[in-house]
Amino acid sequence: MTATDSLTTWLRVRRETDWHRAPALRRSLPAARDGFRAWCEGPVRRRDAVRAERLLSAHALAGADAARRAPLDFALLAGWQREVLGEATAPFRTGNAYAKAGRERYGLTPRTQADFAACLREATDPGIPLAARAARAYLDVAFFHPFTDGNARAALLTLVHILAREDIVLPEVGPLQTTRYADDPVGAADLATLVGVLNRRRSPRPRQLPHPPGKAAARTP
Repeated sequence: MTATDSLTTWLRVRRETDWHRAPALRRSLPAARDGFRAWCEGPVRRRDAVRAERLLSAHALAGADAARRAPLDFALLAGWQREVLGEATAPFRTGNAYAKAGRERYGLTPRTQADFAACLREATDPGIPLAARAARAYLDVAFFHPFTDGNARAALLTLVHILAREDIVLPEVGPLQTTRYADDPVGAADLATLVGVLNRRRSPRPRQLPHPPGKAAARTP
């Protein structure tokens, strides 16, 4: 039996989700911790140094594209994805895609690329709160699944790019990386809420080592 087309399901959920309830975001201070970079330098680098360097290169491109306010389209994502994968090309997939051990199938029709382009254009719609636009675009990339590999990384880069266009840098991105399902409208709205929560979270302080017995901590001037 052929699995339900989860992309079609997502497009329905996308229309039905009340994105307007997403929280307002506040701009980051100039010295704000960059959670994406910290994630790359921490858990990603510990697992795979090459993967970390590629992600950092893609993040630099995404940041530069945000600064020049480049239109968000597939070509832009493909440029980041070439860095992510270390490949010369990153074309749009040519067949159905699968995730979650085959439980979700993302179909491909003659309209898929055009539908994806239309969804990406909505990332700058001023009528939708920024947290919702970033979360929605993250899920668009996840469920359109445009690349043959690395779509979770592409989705996260897309989210941080959209926020960076409005001078917002999240101090953490780890909590964003949980499994999302195409048929879950509550989860879609909750992702936008989570972006708001992370936006208000203070940067984690470095863990201090215990002081030697009998010695006081040095004061910071």
